[in-house]
Amino acid sequence: MNKKAIIAMSGGVDSSVAALIMQQKNYEIIGTTLRLYDNKDIGLSNTHTCCSLKDVEDARKAAYKLGIPYYVFNFINKFHENVINRFVQGYCTGNTPNPCIDCNRYIKFDALLKRAKEINFEYVATGHYARIEHAGSRYLLKKGIDSTKDQSYVLYNLTQDQLAHTLFPLGDLRKSQVREIASEYGFANAQKHDSQDICFVPDGNYAAFIERYLNKKCPPGNFIDTDGNIIGKHNGIINYTIGQRKKLGLATGEHCYVCEKNSINNTIKVGNENSLLTKKLIAHDLNLIALPKLDFPLRLKVKTRYRQIEQWAVAEQIGEDTMQIIFDESQRAITPGQAAVFYDGDIVIGGGIIE
Repeated sequence: MNKKAIIAMSGGVDSSVAALIMQQKNYEIIGTTLRLYDNKDIGLSNTHTCCSLKDVEDARKAAYKLGIPYYVFNFINKFHENVINRFVQGYCTGNTPNPCIDCNRYIKFDALLKRAKEINFEYVATGHYARIEHAGSRYLLKKGIDSTKDQSYVLYNLTQDQLAHTLFPLGDLRKSQVREIASEYGFANAQKHDSQDICFVPDGNYAAFIERYLNKKCPPGNFIDTDGNIIGKHNGIINYTIGQRKKLGLATGEHCYVCEKNSINNTIKVGNENSLLTKKLIAHDLNLIALPKLDFPLRLKVKTRYRQIEQWAVAEQIGEDTMQIIFDESQRAITPGQAAVFYDGDIVIGGGIIE
């Protein structure tokens, strides 16, 4: 009997080729696109043909070409609760969350995997560039071999059970190879551009989206310097990110950077570039993959944002759900709400949310 897998199809070239590879490996597969929001949720007219509807059509065409069943699963409520709401609340409390991590954690590899099991499908497969290996008693998450496309950072929350029921068919391929396969097979989306923006903020204006979503304006407050002196007015805490220099509207005679946001006092602290540097962070909400617990300090590499090159550090678990990271070299603009992900070579040790 063939193994069964649900393929999460976004309408892009990656998930289409992932489905093709799974079919070639003799899996019984069905394709699905996840309906995550309505046009009105993201500030578009209901008559507007938004990108998500175009993606559904592209995914449907790919599934038709493969000759596989295709469905759209409605996860709107779960997406609102676990992704959009967390994104909005994070920004309003001064953090900078990563909604792609939450989507993977709560939707693709939780809600979708549960749906797969309900219909007796053993696996969920996606077009992520990462690899899964079984070593001893544990499943390991590893980087994809294409370093320019590796997505292991946004997958660090996968549990052992989820890893056991997840497949990444593209992990051993480079993006150029994926496009070649798509062209050879005749997929219409072979040269389709990769999505760069957060799906529910298509114009990239996070602050405007949050104000529309909450139906209220974010209140202005004070800019303060590193000594606590008021030096100007900001336009609402959601409009700024750690490390930001442009569009502050401050005339201090030198470059100023956002180095801290305090939602309780509604203040934004600015300082010089040195104010952004630190060697230490604390991460909570841990998920460890390669081992169940860190019993002793471990020297490894850490990245604190998706596009960053990981940096040498010493990790020490200082609580059941807390990790302390001390870097060899000072790091710039470590941002609360983002993820710190720990690596040993190409193996993901785990990760957590930066406090």
